[in-house]
Amino acid sequence: MAETEIRFGGARAVATHHGAALRLFEFDDVPYLETFPAGEQPPMGSGAVLVPWPNRVAGAVWHHDGEELRLDVTEPARGNASHGLVRRETWEVAERADDTVTLAVTVDGRPGWPFPFRTTTTYTVSAAGLTVTHGVENLGERPMPFGVGAHPYPRPGRLDVDDCVLTLAATTHLPLDPERMVPTGSATPVPRFSRVVREVTLDDAFGGCAPESDGLVHHTLRGGSGGVDLWADPVFRWVQVYTPDSFPGREGGAVAVEPMTCPPDALNSGVDLLVVDAGARWTGSWGISPI
Repeated sequence: MAETEIRFGGARAVATHHGAALRLFEFDDVPYLETFPAGEQPPMGSGAVLVPWPNRVAGAVWHHDGEELRLDVTEPARGNASHGLVRRETWEVAERADDTVTLAVTVDGRPGWPFPFRTTTTYTVSAAGLTVTHGVENLGERPMPFGVGAHPYPRPGRLDVDDCVLTLAATTHLPLDPERMVPTGSATPVPRFSRVVREVTLDDAFGGCAPESDGLVHHTLRGGSGGVDLWADPVFRWVQVYTPDSFPGREGGAVAVEPMTCPPDALNSGVDLLVVDAGARWTGSWGISPI
């Protein structure tokens, strides 16, 4: 399976061409992302790019301009359309330098998605860490609703993730049906989430992610001697957090911290759904930095 490696000083990242998945990010040989072997499929959604919607569309059905649109069911056990249209596509290398790579794919003529579009994902490493920039270009003749997300499992360096404190920028929590994993109501205010990972079991959607004084949203995993910061532009108002008991290839737990521009089933609810006009392009960024 083809992939591209980028480097800057001690920073190194690897992205696969299948799905543009982020396979590896490390700094001075210290991992800040859960990884998987080269040539293998990403386990548990690891590193996936989620466009033109993140998370799930309930029943794989949505409505637009009075039309019922039926997407392919990609989560058969729950009957949903999950995580967009591009994570199983082969992306092309659009631009390449030592420290950056842009991968691109064009989507047209899919069941339940009458909007042709081109999307890009640019990975860049620097002394500050990793920056991921998503682009969505509407190739059609009418406005396109959409959302963007990603599925990284940030890792707090060599610290045990179970012993770290997970702190989220979110101010709301969205109730989900535990069987179908789609919303059962509206988001409600919650205190700021800050808990030791081993004390929680989560597969939850949080919203209202508030930027700090630097204008960015920050979700962190911290231990006594450091940790990892997942930052995002304010447009990433949502985050899905998943805490599996184990991650393939290593002992112990892991944490998926998934920045999203909209909540699960936003194509139906319309909550924080973005729109890109015909011929226009949208961009947004998030990243990972060692603490």
